[in-house]
Amino acid sequence: MIEPTTSEAASDPQVQDSLQAHFQPHISADEIEQVYHLKRAQPLLQVFTALFHGGFDGVLVRLLVLRELAADTASTSFTRADINTRLAYLLPESLETVLMRLRTNQLLAWDAQQAVYRVTPMARNVLSAIDALLALGKEEDDNAEMGFLLSQVAGAQVMGGVTVDQLNHLLGRLMELTEEFSDAIASGSEFRLRASQAKWHMACDWVEKGSEILRAILTDENADSATHKAAQAIGRAQSALLNMQGMFSRALNQIERQRVHLGQSGLSTTDIKRWLLLHDDLASLAIDAIDQPVVPLFITPAEMIDVAETELMADRINTTVSNGLPSGEDAPTTISDGPAMQQELDDWLARLSDFAALGNFPSIAEESPKAIQAHESLLPASFAVASYRASLLPLLGDADEARLQGATAALARLPVTFSPQDEMVQLPDLEVAAISLASLSLSLNPEGDKSDE
Repeated sequence: MIEPTTSEAASDPQVQDSLQAHFQPHISADEIEQVYHLKRAQPLLQVFTALFHGGFDGVLVRLLVLRELAADTASTSFTRADINTRLAYLLPESLETVLMRLRTNQLLAWDAQQAVYRVTPMARNVLSAIDALLALGKEEDDNAEMGFLLSQVAGAQVMGGVTVDQLNHLLGRLMELTEEFSDAIASGSEFRLRASQAKWHMACDWVEKGSEILRAILTDENADSATHKAAQAIGRAQSALLNMQGMFSRALNQIERQRVHLGQSGLSTTDIKRWLLLHDDLASLAIDAIDQPVVPLFITPAEMIDVAETELMADRINTTVSNGLPSGEDAPTTISDGPAMQQELDDWLARLSDFAALGNFPSIAEESPKAIQAHESLLPASFAVASYRASLLPLLGDADEARLQGATAALARLPVTFSPQDEMVQLPDLEVAAISLASLSLSLNPEGDKSDE
């Protein structure tokens, strides 16, 4: 492949016509400002074309040869024998093709008098830029590309030649990061939020370094207004990026409040998802998990028979519609018998009321004790009645229950104190073998206590 030189390409009418073919008929390519700047950089762009034109394998071999020669600092010139020795792992015909291409495009200079090759300064500049990008790919930091842009701005600022385009590249990256983080916050995904928050922390490290560069640019008296304006825009973008910490915290706190925990295991749905993400093949988790398909059984023959018997034995209502009013009937006479437990409650309430009023029980001697064992008030009785009475003992002195109406409220208003204990007492009773130890005592007023003394 033979390519025209820079001067020939710039003056070739066919090249001009091929470029104009990409634009609208009423627009001249030379009227576009960026076209002008790119045309001025055609020698450098031609170098990149020579390196990267074609398939990847060819590009790799060209970069390999150029990097090998540029890495040798022991000598600034190479004879063909030196090149053959250094690149002996390449086929001679492939090496010859690469050297011809590099020499034709001013990446290698051929000194005919001394019969040696030299790496051109332009080639070293190109390799330096490529090496910086290759080093970027080795970084684990997802925001390392912003570090590359900052390094370009910092280097240009030190040399006194920072451009608005370089600042705009950095500004564009900051805007992209801000939009990426905003989308992560709006998504509501915990995993995406945490990944973006980690990336945000790394971006803040670069922002801190970039702030020093911006201060140097803004205090530079030689910088023009466009440069100052671009630097101020970068400062505002950095501020917006730093202010996203509160947004991340609020979004993660909201997710934490809505987290679903699986019973008392301590695991949450986030733990389950994180565990599932560790498996490349989720379908493999179901292997040997189910021996046979699950057959849902919605109704069994026993239920079907029960329903059929109910329908057969049920009295059918006459579906004949009558337009007249039904004949009157006397209301059935019913006798309302109070439940047995209600009678038991009334009897036991009367017994406790007698103790509260007289300080004794019929079964207790006439000594009128101020306190008795709880089982003495519960027995004698059957196990069911004794259990029912024992379940009502905690109501004694219950202020909430005392404000109500009914027998249980009257029980709660009695001046009797129930004092349970943790021990059990054995009883010589035919129905109840043992019962919790507790006591019932009268709630005497202070004046009564003083009178007793």
